[in-house]
Amino acid sequence: MDTNRKYVALVTGATGGLGTAICKRLADDGFHVIANYNNKEKAEKWREKMKGEGYDFDMHQADVGDFEAVGKMISDIEQSIGPIDVLVNNAGITRDGQFRKMSKENWDAVIRTNLDSVFNCTRHVINQMMDRNYGRIINISSVNGQRGQFGQANYSAAKAGMHGFTKTLAMEVARKGITVNTISPGYIATDMVMAVAEEVRNKIVSEIPVGRLGGTEEIAHLVSFLASKETSFITGANYAINGGQHVY
Repeated sequence: MDTNRKYVALVTGATGGLGTAICKRLADDGFHVIANYNNKEKAEKWREKMKGEGYDFDMHQADVGDFEAVGKMISDIEQSIGPIDVLVNNAGITRDGQFRKMSKENWDAVIRTNLDSVFNCTRHVINQMMDRNYGRIINISSVNGQRGQFGQANYSAAKAGMHGFTKTLAMEVARKGITVNTISPGYIATDMVMAVAEEVRNKIVSEIPVGRLGGTEEIAHLVSFLASKETSFITGANYAINGGQHVY
């Protein structure tokens, strides 16, 4: 691969709390960061906020659950910026509810956004990575994909499926200089978690041995580590980062 150019990193679901921290850290590491989004209005506000913090990200819209839309996005990035060296599959949603009451729509929405997206994005970059004998694929799963969680049959299934995907793909592309790994965060202090009622949040924290929520920057640090050239012997792994809430 051409070591004289800036490596390109694509982060899906970039405008959320975790995606923001990942984008900023990879930019600080020297990557040319592409921020994927779906909601245009939110993305425009996010981009202005990032500019105010000194980050000017290239942004590309696509519903990552749509195979054809992702293909167009990847093609546009490759033509206008260059090949993608690092893919961070971070996009995700929740549609919680007990399984006996769960609608087909809520099952499909979560599987589509959280798991089909991993296939869609990875499928559109993997052959190019193999041609160049280099690539880093990092899938953001969840502690609830490892241990399960009441009311999250759809979410837990999708997040567990991500690591099954990771393990098999890692074996298939290992000899091509491509690593594929999973990160499984516990409860992180994102806007979504901080919006939970304080008494509920306190109960969550009481179950975390380190006694606090995780920071988005801590997840981003782990992404940075796995995205580096120096981690070429780490592949097919699942990194738990949950403050000791789930150990195995």
